[in-house]
Amino acid sequence: MSLEVKKMRAVDLIQKKRDGLALSTQEINWLIEGYAKGTVPDYQMSALAMAIYFKGMSTQETHDLTMAMVASGDQIDLSPIQGIKTDKHSTGGVGDKVTLILVPLVASFGVPVAKMSGRGLGHTGGTLDKLESIKGYQIERRQADFIKQVQEIGLSVIGQSDNLVKADKLLYALRDVTATVDIIPLIASSVMSKKIAAGADRILLDVTVGDGAFMKTLDDAEKLSRTMVALGREVDRQTIAVITNMSQPLGQAIGNRLEVLEAVQIMQGQGRQDITDFICELAQIMLELADVEKSIKEIREHLVNGQALQKFEDMVAYQGGDIEDIYRPSSAQFVTDIYAETSGYIAELPALEFGLFAMRLGAGRAVKTDVLDYETGIVFAKKVGDSIAAGELVAQVYSNQILSEKMITDFKKNVKISKEQMRQNEILKIIR
Repeated sequence: MSLEVKKMRAVDLIQKKRDGLALSTQEINWLIEGYAKGTVPDYQMSALAMAIYFKGMSTQETHDLTMAMVASGDQIDLSPIQGIKTDKHSTGGVGDKVTLILVPLVASFGVPVAKMSGRGLGHTGGTLDKLESIKGYQIERRQADFIKQVQEIGLSVIGQSDNLVKADKLLYALRDVTATVDIIPLIASSVMSKKIAAGADRILLDVTVGDGAFMKTLDDAEKLSRTMVALGREVDRQTIAVITNMSQPLGQAIGNRLEVLEAVQIMQGQGRQDITDFICELAQIMLELADVEKSIKEIREHLVNGQALQKFEDMVAYQGGDIEDIYRPSSAQFVTDIYAETSGYIAELPALEFGLFAMRLGAGRAVKTDVLDYETGIVFAKKVGDSIAAGELVAQVYSNQILSEKMITDFKKNVKISKEQMRQNEILKIIR
């Protein structure tokens, strides 16, 4: 170890960043390595995160931070799997069941998908929680079993191991409690360190923007997307970012069991046209990343003719899940119908508000230790742009307690109905 490294102190590096100066590669490596080992304490890393929040990071710093986090834990070698390995990541949203459908759909074309997913926190849902609502589904798998599964059936969705990108795991938890989540260099390095360490050759990023997302403006979403695509390119991982609309919940269902059921309906050809089209467009981009050119018509055929659903069943069965349980309706004790009070068109269904409402029902976590109620949630009968008459069904709320009048009132006040018809696009921009 050089004399220079020995002399480093976290307090000096915090001050350096506080004063708006760039940290060197060596300094960042020293900080992240120390944090992962426990020699740099939480309180100093909190101060650094806040300094980064206010002063930002250069492109070089963001790259160095990403690679330092990759080096802080295990890296998965997917080379035993034949073909171009693909992965997909969403920056989080409400009602986001895309992974449940997209992974088996892409795998149905013979493209291997080896994916590590996360849990939900706050108003955002997590893919692992949705999969765990299926009886017996195992999210924890040994690396060798994970690779074997992808070799044999072409897909697997598992939880991130404790040792994968160890520093990110620690820093993510810290950011969550120190109000330093929504800063582009820290989001970009967190997402891309996990994706790089997970070993896929090609990466599709679903960057959500709007009321229910971390990125509230299209400008910020674009900056984040360009940063992550550039990080991928620098380490020879071809990456495409798709900026998608999260101003209203995605699809019809919010809540773990309810979202699995909606995913199945979509794979049976019974989903809403807007989310079905959206999934097909994402699949086309993901297949393109794997050098497979398919038309939307061909992709839609795989989605609705049972091929994607068969892959989903294969994955569930391979990971210990009960196939029959996939199709089981929610066992929530109460289903409350919410009706429109005026006629017109649905103008707004704010994703954040309904995400928080579902969380209060038990469908999401306020803190990481909260126990989920897999059966609760919301199913919307109408979405933005749909016409509605007074007295017509807007949504059904699934709960294990009788809803108070206040909760029903809170729900209704967030359903905005106007005389003008609004249209919303799901895909706002593609960054290559």
